[in-house]
Amino acid sequence: MEGGWRGRTTVERGWVAMGKGVYQSLIGLHRDEIIAAGKLGAQRFPAGFYVYTGSAMNGLDARIARHLRRSKRFHWHIDFLLERSTIIRYAIEESSSRPSGRCFVVSRNMARQAGEAPDCRTACRRECEINAATLAMPGAQVVAEGFGSSDCRCRTHLVYFESEPELPLES
Repeated sequence: MEGGWRGRTTVERGWVAMGKGVYQSLIGLHRDEIIAAGKLGAQRFPAGFYVYTGSAMNGLDARIARHLRRSKRFHWHIDFLLERSTIIRYAIEESSSRPSGRCFVVSRNMARQAGEAPDCRTACRRECEINAATLAMPGAQVVAEGFGSSDCRCRTHLVYFESEPELPLES
């Protein structure tokens, strides 16, 4: 679960600016932790793998760069978890005005694989659809009710797995 992305900027990684869309982060937590995630309060997070599904209305590249920075003001639930964990990889689905947008999988070595994204509607709605697919995967568990889902009706946007899962956006 090594990750060497933290502290580097989007430009250093050679990304082009991306618009709004949905992303999934695969996150590794090396040991059990008690983490106070803002208003959710202290929660127990077991060691293992977490899939976080989010959206970015003002630019995917800026949102992901923010997640990768160590120094930041904590605002979202995910900020508190990322302080003690490692980002393994992202899968990104960029929305567009066309019927489908671009879909990228960004791995540890920063290789980008592009393809057509299926049915990109509004990023918020799509975020919840992808999150529901994650929750339906074998081995998926909810460990923090309400995590990342304060602006929707989803149970959570953070899903726990004992072993490393594929991200629904990767398929």
